[in-house]
Amino acid sequence: MATRGYVALVLHAHLPYVRHPEHATSLEERWLHEALWETYLPLLDLLDRLEIEGISAPFTLSVSPTLAAMWTDPLLLARFEAHLERLEALHGREAVRAASGPFAPVVAHYGRALGRVRATFGRAGGDLLGAFVRHADAGRLALFTTSATHAYLPGLVVCPGAVRAQVRAGLGAFRALAGRPADGFWLPECAYEPRFAAELVAAGVTLSVLDAHGVELAEPSPPLGVYAPLLHPAGLAFFGRDPRASEEVWSRTSGYPGDPAYRDYYRDIGFDREEGALSGHLGPHGVRLATGLKYHRITGSLAEKAPYDPALAAARAHEHAAHFVARRAESLAQLPLWKDTVPVVVAPYDAELFGHWWHEGPLFLEGVLRRLAAREGELEAITLPGYLERHGDLPVASPAASSWGEEGHGRVWTGPRTAHLLRPIHHATRRVRDAVLGGIAGDGDRAALLRRAVKELFLLQASDWPFMIHGGDTAPYAEARVADHRAAIDRLLTAAAGPRVSPEDLAFQAAREASMPLFDVGDVARLFG
Repeated sequence: MATRGYVALVLHAHLPYVRHPEHATSLEERWLHEALWETYLPLLDLLDRLEIEGISAPFTLSVSPTLAAMWTDPLLLARFEAHLERLEALHGREAVRAASGPFAPVVAHYGRALGRVRATFGRAGGDLLGAFVRHADAGRLALFTTSATHAYLPGLVVCPGAVRAQVRAGLGAFRALAGRPADGFWLPECAYEPRFAAELVAAGVTLSVLDAHGVELAEPSPPLGVYAPLLHPAGLAFFGRDPRASEEVWSRTSGYPGDPAYRDYYRDIGFDREEGALSGHLGPHGVRLATGLKYHRITGSLAEKAPYDPALAAARAHEHAAHFVARRAESLAQLPLWKDTVPVVVAPYDAELFGHWWHEGPLFLEGVLRRLAAREGELEAITLPGYLERHGDLPVASPAASSWGEEGHGRVWTGPRTAHLLRPIHHATRRVRDAVLGGIAGDGDRAALLRRAVKELFLLQASDWPFMIHGGDTAPYAEARVADHRAAIDRLLTAAAGPRVSPEDLAFQAAREASMPLFDVGDVARLFG
């Protein structure tokens, strides 16, 4: 029986590039540790299980170059293992303390979860990127990447060569780290501006994803809206995010993760236990930190929450997975026919939602994928490149400027709270570009300084800093990173343009490279030229 429609799950995995060798237990590096054990390793474990059972339900995973660089960094991986050991030790103490009582089931649940994480990390030999590449090569996954440091690209269009450099460097870095090219390109923050479509095509990008309004407001209007990709006149295919599939998961008021059966994200034993019980899980000067061990459900106020029931939560996750799949089938059944096109629901999400923010998210994903595999011939899971391989007759249209930021706009990255970043970023971008293309890298030392300046520029351009500043909670760290990269760029360019490169300048460049190596940026003149 011919497939009536497809569901294309797209998970975008990205974290800011954070590496602080000067601190044995950096608070910011915990972002990576938490995402590894709560999201990325459970996702890999899910793929391993489906492979063993012979279940075919492919989806698309986008891995940013900064995250790929951190996944392959020996220092950060060693620190993750140390973090996991501390967490296992804390859990062991908790297992003794809660051997009998209302929290015994959830403590046992964490024991099983940590055991699976440890086993998955071991099976992969600590090489997460390589493990995901193996699944992609076997057809269970399509691997995308994004721009070099996940820059908000519409904010760079006023600087000639800036978008080009971010896109080319991102694609090149991913290929070098993964040992294979990416299967597609994720636009950071799902943000599109018509002026850089040509840059994407020139870099070899063939497909990407837009928020719903980018497709719905395209000219001419696509006949199936977001339920079929469109082809940009330059030859680039764009898929549109299905707003209904997004709302059922993302909505703060009606989304699945807000169900009272699920684990509460904010109530953590790091804030409940006495200080002496939290050895290894306190910040500087005894600052309380989230450990990841959370024992309560989403019920009542922060102080009145009921104990978490893992069995109840798992059952609810399977119910929501069944509901999600049924709703996608209903949506597709209501669509009009257009030529011989088979419609597709594109459901993209931040990967960290599944496991980190929404503890039961991996169970939900597994339930969705298993149900889609069982409905083959009616509703089928597919990757975005897989859809284009089967259905190449696309309507030609030019998408509208769009983003999946607040209300579809880019004010998080360019609005009142963050506009003060734009001028220094643009100024630094022009200075680096002019230096790279101006021919001042006449010898090895100057070339090394300029290559480091390009890395500092990419780090300065990251979308993470304005996002943090807009949110407020981690704004001081973001402002400090912006100032640090600006100062490094100024020193490196000044040294490169001077009459001679001093030993102190080279020592500064080497120290920056040792602290934040990032990834190889290749031929910097080719990036901008």
